[in-house]
Amino acid sequence: MSNYKYFTLDQVPELKDEAAEWFHNKWGVPKEAYLECMDAFLNNDTKNGWYLCLDGERIIAGMGVIDNDFHDRKDLSPNVCAVYTEEDYRCQGIAGNLLNLVVDDMKKKGVSPIYLVTDHTGFYEKYGWEFYCMAQGDDEPEMTRLYIYK
Repeated sequence: MSNYKYFTLDQVPELKDEAAEWFHNKWGVPKEAYLECMDAFLNNDTKNGWYLCLDGERIIAGMGVIDNDFHDRKDLSPNVCAVYTEEDYRCQGIAGNLLNLVVDDMKKKGVSPIYLVTDHTGFYEKYGWEFYCMAQGDDEPEMTRLYIYK
């Protein structure tokens, strides 16, 4: 685990294209959408950020912060999004470390609280997140859990 490095994208801007492709491959959202959000972050047009964990030069986990993560509660912003850890790296605390990096980074920028939507129960609570309410996901038939970190 000592080889894992955690970064905000502005610390490794040369990974922008690779990171956008990586997120696209995980979530199916167009690469251009990720690039647009990443460019806004790198150009200081937003406080929202992008966060990566690398094992050597390989991206093994990542997440971002966007205004709204495809749900009907537009008043709850910003949202952690695109949370993903490669399967062979799960259960090592990597996502938790990234979540803590996000929370700390956003608090330094004066942004609190932050939110996220998920189908998971029990995972985010381990890292200080609290269930806040149910939200309707865009084009989703079922309601989804929305969490807050204060």
